[in-house]
Amino acid sequence: MDDRTDLAPAVESILAAARERTGGDGRVAVDARSLADAFEAARADGRVPVVAEVKPTSPTTDGERTDDPVALAEAMVDGGAAALSVLTEPDHFGGSSETLRRVRAAVEVPVLRKDFVLHEAQLDAVAADVVLLIARFLDEAGTDDLATLLTAARDRGLQVLVEVHTEAELQQALDAGATVVGVNNRDLAKLEVDLGTFERVAPAAPESVTLIAESGVATPDDVRRMRAAGADALLVGSAIMDHDGDGDVRANTRRLATATADAETQS
Repeated sequence: MDDRTDLAPAVESILAAARERTGGDGRVAVDARSLADAFEAARADGRVPVVAEVKPTSPTTDGERTDDPVALAEAMVDGGAAALSVLTEPDHFGGSSETLRRVRAAVEVPVLRKDFVLHEAQLDAVAADVVLLIARFLDEAGTDDLATLLTAARDRGLQVLVEVHTEAELQQALDAGATVVGVNNRDLAKLEVDLGTFERVAPAAPESVTLIAESGVATPDDVRRMRAAGADALLVGSAIMDHDGDGDVRANTRRLATATADAETQS
């Protein structure tokens, strides 16, 4: 695995805060909405499966969206999002468990909890349909290992998206039993984005794995590029949220989701 000392300071700060967070009041038990079914329904409807992210702010964006997150989420679904991702990390992304609860109650699509989960108890902070586990941050001293967390999440009814950045991390995810893998195009050492990351890592994944391209997808051309490289779905945050202004998240979502026809034609 990569040396943890090469992480960007902002990421180290995020992890330091994550180590201090606890779980919820009790063990969650979830009757999850199927992510696979949601992706299939989007494709059947002629849309690219887009996981649109409710992300008020982040260390890699300027500005902040202060709109009601429920209204944003509903607009994303209206724009064609197959699923939603909701940040629950409070200190660096402006998220909260309460925001996820409100969003999940308001929509019918699967909702991913986007956070930095390091210990099993943190799975119980809030019920979601899918939880993110980041391979790079697990199997290290002071954290639970990926396989243990993946099993613990499934025991609670949660589906699991395991995030990787390299082929070695992909193998780590596969060895742990991951079936849904997100390839993050953002390098957590330099916080730079390279869509070529997905293109390099994706071929090493077996066909049975659902692949999600994360970070850096901003235009229909980016959608087509990632789909051609094997992405089953795309997780998009900043390009939809438009943190620099009050951009129309419905239109932003639709612009990417409706690249489907061209993407399917070219794939």
